[in-house]
Amino acid sequence: MSIKLSVVDQSPVHGSHAAIDAPHLTIELAQLCDALGYYRYWVAEHHDSIHFANPCPEIMATAIASVTKNIRVGSGGVMLSHYSPLKVAECFKMLATLFPDRIDLGIGRAPGGTGLTSQALAFPHQPHHGDLYAQQAQLLKGFIEGNLPQNNAFSQINVMPDNSPQPELWMLGSSGGSAGLAGYLGYNIALARFIDPDNCHPSIFTEYLEQWKQAEHPGTPTRMLAIACICADTEEEAKLRAGTAVYRKLAAQLGMREAFLTPAEVQDRYNAFPAAHQAEYDHILNGYTVGTPEQCAEEITQLASAFNCNEVATVAVTHSQADRIDSYTQLIKGF
Repeated sequence: MSIKLSVVDQSPVHGSHAAIDAPHLTIELAQLCDALGYYRYWVAEHHDSIHFANPCPEIMATAIASVTKNIRVGSGGVMLSHYSPLKVAECFKMLATLFPDRIDLGIGRAPGGTGLTSQALAFPHQPHHGDLYAQQAQLLKGFIEGNLPQNNAFSQINVMPDNSPQPELWMLGSSGGSAGLAGYLGYNIALARFIDPDNCHPSIFTEYLEQWKQAEHPGTPTRMLAIACICADTEEEAKLRAGTAVYRKLAAQLGMREAFLTPAEVQDRYNAFPAAHQAEYDHILNGYTVGTPEQCAEEITQLASAFNCNEVATVAVTHSQADRIDSYTQLIKGF
């Protein structure tokens, strides 16, 4: 199986740099991944986060597309519940006009932040917490494709003077809640296994494909699996580097919020943990793809086969930018 390797970048606030550098480090990594031959580069959306520094993927995608040549660039994803579908369509059709055949628009249902940020983003109105997501996604697709039904109140709106350039449309999900909707509406689907590997199963793609066929959409849908992956020269080093992200996830479960720890600090915390916390840390780590280029390539190939897809995107969160750069440089060697 020939596998396309892509990237989902959460713009981590690396402990190796000042927080203000984080967006610039995302651009630096995107340029490297373009040169290395990765297929897509998606940026995530987070609000009020001490760990991730990108609340506006449409701006980051613009910056990346302007300094790269071949790699597809997009959002992984825009948290649509906060926004007007028309405004999102305007932003990404402009991007598709400026960077033809290179732009992806991925949308998600999650808030990407706290309840307080959802209230602030919705002000002076009230947040709808995703209750209108299906309607928003349908309207967004109509704006992007310029084919809203004549009886739709917005059907006469022209998003751009030349409405022909379009981004690829993607819907994100992590445990199957959006799979049926994505298939019904005719979006491509990206399955974020890195968020919830315990509940991310191949059957989600099966449901998606069934809904796509029932809706009788033309063409062939594209499926992508997104995983957490840390690659290094040795398995031991890869596991150490992965500790930063694993500990952050565990700390969130325990109600703690602190900046990224170094791999050494994580090991110290791990050694002081009670057995139950150590077991949960090990369980989270087991949901990651971690190891040498050969080990990572083997596991990614197995996952692609299990999920019956030929594109896998990786998320690498590390304490230092140097480790993240090395992880992506090492990973592609395995392929």
